[in-house]
Amino acid sequence: MEAVKNLEAAGKSHSVSKSTYWAFLILGALALISLLYIRTNIYYMYIVVYIWFGVAYGMLLQYGRFCIASASRDLFAAKVPRMAVVVLMTLVFLSIIQAILAVTKVSTPFFQPVPAGIHLLIAGLLFGFGMVIAGGCATGSTYKTGEGHGTSLLALLALIFGQAIFVTLGGPLNNLLPQSWVQAAAAKVPSDKLSSWYDTYLMGYVLDKPTIQLSKTGFIANTFPGFAKYFVGDALLNVILPAVILLVAIYVYAARKGFIKKRRKAKGSAGFSDELAGIWNMLVQSKKTIFIGFLIAVTIGLHILVAKGMLDKFGATNFGELLARMDHKEGLTAAGKVFDPGYWFMTTQQTQLGAWLLDKIGLINVKDSVFFGLLNGIPAPWDNPSLWMLIGLIFGAMVTALASREFKFHPPKGELIAWGLLGGLLLGIGSRLGLG
Repeated sequence: MEAVKNLEAAGKSHSVSKSTYWAFLILGALALISLLYIRTNIYYMYIVVYIWFGVAYGMLLQYGRFCIASASRDLFAAKVPRMAVVVLMTLVFLSIIQAILAVTKVSTPFFQPVPAGIHLLIAGLLFGFGMVIAGGCATGSTYKTGEGHGTSLLALLALIFGQAIFVTLGGPLNNLLPQSWVQAAAAKVPSDKLSSWYDTYLMGYVLDKPTIQLSKTGFIANTFPGFAKYFVGDALLNVILPAVILLVAIYVYAARKGFIKKRRKAKGSAGFSDELAGIWNMLVQSKKTIFIGFLIAVTIGLHILVAKGMLDKFGATNFGELLARMDHKEGLTAAGKVFDPGYWFMTTQQTQLGAWLLDKIGLINVKDSVFFGLLNGIPAPWDNPSLWMLIGLIFGAMVTALASREFKFHPPKGELIAWGLLGGLLLGIGSRLGLG
């Protein structure tokens, strides 16, 4: 028996060493890529920043097992509130980070409200169905790919190619568009640029919808002047109070019955202080993942701060301008820009990658479209900073999974193949309808 135990221990140690070796090999490869970029041109330091923030996001997400899909699935299917609590607390942290960035005037145009309308409800429903079917949202499917989940890889591939095809569809679909959208779009851009139904949807409907930011409304701006309007309007009223209400509702739905039953058994009765203790108990049960949520929010803030600082240092407002200075003009928008969110963003660069690949093999032509030609560009993958962030996220999750001996390739089997592909497709459609 002793010999068997020694052999098992040796095998376990060998497995740990092998996983650790691969983790360091991945980090070394990313470091080498970073050095090659910097030696090529100092402007590529901007891409290096995206790579390593992507690695940080991947490590945090994998370590905290952060998953928006499981937040709703676990809550309603098993009455387990842990991830739902974590998601809400992360939104609270992010709202405070957003307010701080607004006060310091260090932000990015992508860290702003999107146009509001019924399309967001439809997009949210499709995205929600998709993430439950696929077993992860767009980010969850990406980092779970780094853990070796084959179904998540299929969902990611469906996201990449599904979105690219979705935004380039035309032909008979154009005949289904409301005439008001067609006229509104034609008033903004030449008709030959409206190459798909999605272009008309964007220019004729979505971009005409208002954006609502409470700090910019007259009542909030006048009642809470100065920096207070960001903390009161954007953080407190828009996020923190709704989050508190939802946390209380989650406690009543999923955690209160068992906690109060124990209190009554121990004390003979339970009052308001016990209800507060129950809510606190629900929060601290998720403290490790809540801390990861806090770190994610801080990392996003740092990413915005560093990206903005680098652009200021280089005298640019977008990485496309730096690409143009390096004489890399293919794939830039008409204004010489590329999609450059400046922080954690997942789906638009997936669309760019799918469209770039399909364009290269001649299946679609996207360069003259509104979505790519005017708004986001379609740079080569090696010149796409946000795509490098996605790659960094996958490898960051892989490194943490290897280090914790959780990495294992799980090939998709049977119905999981269909669920992964269908879920990824719905995630992509929802993302594009809701602008990301």
